[in-house]
Amino acid sequence: MSNLNKKIYTKIEAWRNRRIEGEHPYLYLDGIVMKRSWAGEVRNVLLLVASAVNAEGFREILGICEGAKEDKSGWSSFLRHLVDRGLKGVQLVVSDACRGLVESAADYLPEARYQRCMVHFYRNVFSHVPSTRVREVSHMLKAIHAQESRAAADEKARTVIADLRASRMAKAADLVEQAVHETLAYYAFPDIHWRKSRTNNPLERIMKEIRRRTRVVGAFPDGQSCLNLAAARLRHIAGNGVVDQMLHEHATALSAATL
Repeated sequence: MSNLNKKIYTKIEAWRNRRIEGEHPYLYLDGIVMKRSWAGEVRNVLLLVASAVNAEGFREILGICEGAKEDKSGWSSFLRHLVDRGLKGVQLVVSDACRGLVESAADYLPEARYQRCMVHFYRNVFSHVPSTRVREVSHMLKAIHAQESRAAADEKARTVIADLRASRMAKAADLVEQAVHETLAYYAFPDIHWRKSRTNNPLERIMKEIRRRTRVVGAFPDGQSCLNLAAARLRHIAGNGVVDQMLHEHATALSAATL
């Protein structure tokens, strides 16, 4: 069994470090926290995951690494790992507002824009809204991202901010005023891509699958075993062709997309 595990882990490690070929205009990043036992205590293990859409319009799972923390040092190490393996052509980085990610992306992917996940942003705003007003505020926020242009979205955002202040939801208004621009970067790209480039949902579904498959384990004995199992599941997903054709006919428009 030990020799069999070594063979399996060797294949997993080779997959994790394989060369990344071609360009990947859209890059999705997220972190997942697992549990491991350590000296009789249960501690967190952070796994950082990346998927992307290539120039032909197909999604690929690019990699997974263990991170010490979901901060700039952790993201910098992960992005350096991806770039060293050949990641290039990234025009849009889609993620939640992870601490240190924007700064790390600027260091390793200087030509890429940052798109804050619209869904996660809504949840952040809702945390400052009375439960009886969440539905109302949800419609207000969705109206911003339903506009036909960036200029119209900016104008709608200003209206929403004013309405929130008038409704005495100052903290929600402040958050929208400070960060809504981070959720509007997708307007710089072809409109046929907007629905899938403004949220991190494609990667979120993969993360849910990892959680489902690892839930039976409970706390892992160490970080490496946790990484191996999660990477094995990602390799299985990638190897069985679980991809979706996000772009297709309009893939060639990516390189020319600018504000």
